[in-house]
Amino acid sequence: MKSEPDVYSIDDLIAAGGPALWEGCRNYTVRNFMRDTMKVGDLAFFYHSNAEPSGIVGTMKITRTGYPDPTQFDPTSEYFDPKSPVDTPRWLAVDVEFVEKFSRTIPLAELKELPGCEEMLVTRRGQRLSVMPVTEQEWNAVLGIPGLRA
Repeated sequence: MKSEPDVYSIDDLIAAGGPALWEGCRNYTVRNFMRDTMKVGDLAFFYHSNAEPSGIVGTMKITRTGYPDPTQFDPTSEYFDPKSPVDTPRWLAVDVEFVEKFSRTIPLAELKELPGCEEMLVTRRGQRLSVMPVTEQEWNAVLGIPGLRA
């Protein structure tokens, strides 16, 4: 799951001190991932995008699955969608909770070279989705990087 650190960083999630709303996703493929594949208890990588360097900075846990994103109905929100009907909302959010911050960022260039991550969606050219599935092999490859975890 990607977020720009100047908008919402892993440190912001840590500061939340408990479950936090992961909102603002405005892409139907992402919405479908959140609705159809995310389950309570699933783990996710926290990826800082548009950062120097961009990359995976830690992990979090899904604590509540796909429910109507309240920002779509808030006219003061940058994520407001006046075309989203209240009775059949267009956009979903999930709640996440901090699990672990890595000792360093795993940059995209390193992910591309990491054995077991050759097909990882985030490494593919032109892949811009903010939420993407990760295989068990990819998960284990990332967590197996020496010195990553304190």
